[in-house]
Amino acid sequence: MTKISSINPFTGKLLNQFDSLSSSELEGKLEQSAQAFQLWKNFSMEERGQFMRKAAKVLKEEKEYFAKIISLEMGKVIKESIAEVEKCAWVCDYYAENATGFLEAEPIHLPDGSKAKIIHQPIGAVLAVMPWNFPFWQVFRFAAPTLMAGNTGLLKHASNVPQCSLAIEEVFIKAGFPKGVFLSLLIDSKTTTEIISDSRIKAVTLTGSEKAGAAVASAAGQEIKKSLLELGGSDPFIILDDADVKKASETAAKARMINFGQSCIAAKRFIVVESVYDQFLELFTEKIKSMKFGDPLEKKSDFGSMARPDLAQELYEQVQKSVAAGARIHLGGNKPEKDSARFDPTILTEIPKDSPAYSEELFGPVASVFKVKNTEEAIKLANDSAFGLGASLWSEELEKAEKIAESIESGAVFINSLVASNPHLPFGGIKKSGYGRELSRYGILEFVNSKTVYLG
Repeated sequence: MTKISSINPFTGKLLNQFDSLSSSELEGKLEQSAQAFQLWKNFSMEERGQFMRKAAKVLKEEKEYFAKIISLEMGKVIKESIAEVEKCAWVCDYYAENATGFLEAEPIHLPDGSKAKIIHQPIGAVLAVMPWNFPFWQVFRFAAPTLMAGNTGLLKHASNVPQCSLAIEEVFIKAGFPKGVFLSLLIDSKTTTEIISDSRIKAVTLTGSEKAGAAVASAAGQEIKKSLLELGGSDPFIILDDADVKKASETAAKARMINFGQSCIAAKRFIVVESVYDQFLELFTEKIKSMKFGDPLEKKSDFGSMARPDLAQELYEQVQKSVAAGARIHLGGNKPEKDSARFDPTILTEIPKDSPAYSEELFGPVASVFKVKNTEEAIKLANDSAFGLGASLWSEELEKAEKIAESIESGAVFINSLVASNPHLPFGGIKKSGYGRELSRYGILEFVNSKTVYLG
């Protein structure tokens, strides 16, 4: 039986250790989830909503407790951890309020006068493979719609956040959900892909890397099971010549540094029309430099460390390879100390096409800033990416911006705003950023059987 360790990335100290599930324990969890589904699917939408509102209440009342677990375990600054827990409560309340309407039967009137309807029914246990970067939010944006639809949830969380995994299960226990409706599984990646073949698991959703997504989608595909993938992003942040550059630069710094840059939808490639390039770069740099380093548990801290030392080292290697290819370090770029997860915020400019900063996702506090001649060149560069999760576009001419947004290859375009997930808006990507949608009505329909009933 292997051990799963919880380590504080800011201090490097061991917080706790847990035994991974034995084969018999895992079998018990799978059976418990399957049995819970037989009960839970018969609960009315009103009853499910009452439980989900209680989950929101638990999150609101104990947000400091849950936020501290997040900050200690993956290094997020406490003010962002508190905001993350509050957002989880929001998505619980949102689906408690709206799920009934989202899942209402849809009547169809055929040309020959006959009638039919579409009903949306739960499918069973859904396995969620979730990442460490937003260890509560990523889970709740899956769990709230999935459970409200009448399914049960099984969570395989990232190996470096076991305490978050268990704390999320604790939320549902405290909210009074029937036993087994939501369960955390402390298992490794190999076991995860193996259990996808279990007949009790009906579908799988993953948020994470391309490599993990490919493995999970392949395993699900072999079993003809539905999968949803939310993978990486190299989101463009486009500043046109008529943009409010001051506001854009301030938002750009936040968009790059939120969660210390460890976000799929964090802005990563800043594409700036040359007439405003120097102004933007100066203001953007000043804003990044003004952010305060400190202990993640201190409310004044803007950033602390990355989530693991190996992640800091990998990011540094991407920067070094980019510099070797011709990129210029405008800010930062220092090598992390050995076995340390700390990283200096970095800005790269003059980035050549054959470099990681151009084509790869830089998952951390490194900004790639590009100068382009005009709007057409900005769109071309924005679309020259294997990813397509979100994009931010800045222009004071809204009608023009809306037209340009149609040309950008991504799952979302936010005009004059940073890209952010919101329960009301469908969320997901195209290309190597994945497929399927979370949140809004689209999210709750991902894991249901939309059944046609013909009325003869």
